[in-house]
Amino acid sequence: MEIKTDLYLGDCKEVLRRIADNSVDLIFTSPPYADQRKSTYGGIHPDRYVTWFLPIAEELLRVLKSSGTFVLNIKEKVVDGERSTYVMELILALRRLGWLWTEEFIWHKKNCYPGKWPNRFRDAWERLLQFNKTRSFKMYQEEVMVPMGDWAKTRLKNLSVTDRIRDNSRVGSGFGKNISNWLERDKAYPTNVLHLATECGNKNHSAAFPEELPGWFIKLFTTKHDTVLDPFTGSGTTNLAAKKLQRHSIGIEIVPEYYAQIKTAIDADNAPLFKLMPDYAQTENQRCLAVC
Repeated sequence: MEIKTDLYLGDCKEVLRRIADNSVDLIFTSPPYADQRKSTYGGIHPDRYVTWFLPIAEELLRVLKSSGTFVLNIKEKVVDGERSTYVMELILALRRLGWLWTEEFIWHKKNCYPGKWPNRFRDAWERLLQFNKTRSFKMYQEEVMVPMGDWAKTRLKNLSVTDRIRDNSRVGSGFGKNISNWLERDKAYPTNVLHLATECGNKNHSAAFPEELPGWFIKLFTTKHDTVLDPFTGSGTTNLAAKKLQRHSIGIEIVPEYYAQIKTAIDADNAPLFKLMPDYAQTENQRCLAVC
C-alpha cells in the first residue's frame, strides 16, 4: 500500500473542517506556546491562549477516532519570575470540552541551553499531555519496550521469598510486585520520561523537536497504515516520522516558507524505517531499578 502524506497550507482551524469525522488514529502536535514565536506565528498572549485553542480542540475531537489518542507537546512560560498557569487552564478547559486527560509524559531535553537566572534553573523538560475520547483506546506498549539493562544480572540473580510472590509495598501505597515474573524477560516497559536531544539548526525551524519524539508515540499508539495528524506541523517532523514508520499522515502549516520546506523534505525522503534512538534505550536501562 502506498503511504500518503497530505500537506495543507493554511490556518488549521479552517483546514481541519475538510477532514472527515473519526478518521484519524493519532494527533501529535506542538502548537505555538504563549507569547513565543512572534516573528513567525504572531504569538498568543497567555490570557487568550485557551480561548484561541478551544475551537481547534473541538475540530480535533471530531476528527479523532474513538480508539485514537491526542498528544499535546506544550510548556508554560515564566513571567516576572512566576510560572504561567495557561497550560493548567488549558487542561481543565479541554476536560470540560469532553477530552479525557489520561496521562502525562515528560520530554527531558538532554542538550538544553545553559544559562543563569536569579530565582530558577534552566528548563530541561517539556510536557507531553495525552488526551483520549474514551477510556478504551489503542496502545501497543510492546512496540516501545527497552532492554532490561545490567541491573537484572544482579537484582534477579538471588531472589528472596517475597520476590517470588506479589509483595505489597511496605509503605502502604497499595502497590505490589512479583519480581520473579521478569526472570525470563530481556525487555521491560519504559518509563513516562523520554530522554532526547532537541533539533533546530538542521531543520530551518526555531521550534523543531527530534524525529524520535513523534516516532515513539506513533509506534506506541498506531500500527502500519494508520493515519497521523499534526495540525501545527512546523518543520514536518511528525509527517517524516510517520512516513518512515509506514503510516499515512496529514500536516497543516500556516507559514508558506515552512510549508514549502516540508513538501521538499517529504518528496525527497527515502530514509529507512525509524528505529529507537540508542541513547534513549541506554538511559532507560540506567533508570530502570526493580520493575519498570
